[in-house]
Amino acid sequence: MALLSRPWLIGVTVAAALSASGCSGDNDGVTRVAAIGARPGLVETVGAPLTTGEALVRANMAQGLVRFDERGQVVPGLAERWNVSDDGLSYIFRLQTGEWPDERKIRADDVARILSRQLRASSTNPLKDTLGAVKEIVAMTDRVIEIRLNAPRPNLLQLLAQPEFGLVRASVGTGPFKPPTDEQLAAAKGEIDEGALFITHRIRIPDAEDPVERVQIEGGQAKTLVAAFAKGDLDLVLGGTVGDLPYAMRAKVPRGALRFDPVAGLFGLVPTKRSEILQDKQVRQLLSRAIDRTAMVAGLNVEGLAPRATLLQAGLEGMGQPVQPEWMGQPIDQRRASLIAEAGRVFGKMERPTLRLAMPEGPGGDFLFARLRYDWSPLGVDIERAPSPASADLVWLDEVAPSSSPAWFLRRFRCGTSAICVEEAEPLLAGARSAPIAAQRSALLLEAARLMDEAQLFFPVAAPVRWSLVSGRAPGFAENPFARHTLVGLADTRISGDTP
Repeated sequence: MALLSRPWLIGVTVAAALSASGCSGDNDGVTRVAAIGARPGLVETVGAPLTTGEALVRANMAQGLVRFDERGQVVPGLAERWNVSDDGLSYIFRLQTGEWPDERKIRADDVARILSRQLRASSTNPLKDTLGAVKEIVAMTDRVIEIRLNAPRPNLLQLLAQPEFGLVRASVGTGPFKPPTDEQLAAAKGEIDEGALFITHRIRIPDAEDPVERVQIEGGQAKTLVAAFAKGDLDLVLGGTVGDLPYAMRAKVPRGALRFDPVAGLFGLVPTKRSEILQDKQVRQLLSRAIDRTAMVAGLNVEGLAPRATLLQAGLEGMGQPVQPEWMGQPIDQRRASLIAEAGRVFGKMERPTLRLAMPEGPGGDFLFARLRYDWSPLGVDIERAPSPASADLVWLDEVAPSSSPAWFLRRFRCGTSAICVEEAEPLLAGARSAPIAAQRSALLLEAARLMDEAQLFFPVAAPVRWSLVSGRAPGFAENPFARHTLVGLADTRISGDTP
């Protein structure tokens, strides 16, 4: 990943940022935002999963053709409008009139070249596979670009709005936020903390003075950032996951400050090739059935989080409500005797295994690990923490789906990508990718999901957990299904998410 270095990265330490005084509640003040993790910067070339801070900066400084508003709805980005052909095979975007920060005119051929580069065979963009139906991207005029597909993709706009497909050229992005001018930087002197990234956004509001949104973004460890928020030194903390959730749960923050995004995705254990015993489908099925998902989810104490034992979850495009296995409805105490008996048959006289698990860091990961040890110990299966995924028998997967498509869930476990796969599912996935009719595509994906669930390629537990801490000084914040948060209108509710 190439990180861009700019003089508007003021100072070098996050620690100094956290010692700053409290925040101003005025709309013309600086909104203080923190993303859990390393100090964020603008990533030019996406070659690995983005950190929370990198995704936040890229989404707000390098928007794509479209972007997400505060509620996760697709709104105009660099494209001011678009049309979709009746057959769903062509998306035509008309670009806004504008210039790159170096005053070069933004042209459709530049945009087509940047996007095409993300999809070429040599690209390591982690979302490249999600746009596998794209046939070509062409510039039709200086301001019109067309994306041609091999098969319809109703979720294409959701994917294009992801920060992985933001537009960066020659180390600069397309906005909506930009580096401050010298005048803005001088005016903010004394308000900006060392180690923070300072960005601005001027917006036009009819019959009102044009406000300039001023935001500083910093990184840091979850425990430190939660404490800073509780003191009033931060307006918004983003990027919380299950590992660091207990820090937020225990903090003395205002009622309603802790917010959860209603995301879809993968949250559970995936076997690796390291353990021979996990190559046995019966062992995988036994271990999955022995997980007390109800107790695990209840222990996380996240409102609305529901246990599941299927790869797919409710609400995905064309899927309806996945049918959970019958044993999910039986309390663990009532099925434990049969699980112990089955363990005797499966393992026989062999020594019971000790499995190495790569789990999330932090107290939340400790809780998940303890629950798994409690659930599997009656089977004679012990577990220990692995220092890295490379040395683990099972790896905890915690990924948010980038769109409402069920294909993303299933293609994560295709042969060539997953350590254990189902060869019979491969032609189904390939057929779904090229299917011209939505009902046909859904049927193929459902059958692939059934095969993968039956083979227990993944031990699902629930949807991922993504949390934020939100103060009253960030009234424009809203939870959304992709956990991608725009900074537009964050501190000024007069500014809507779709303002050009």
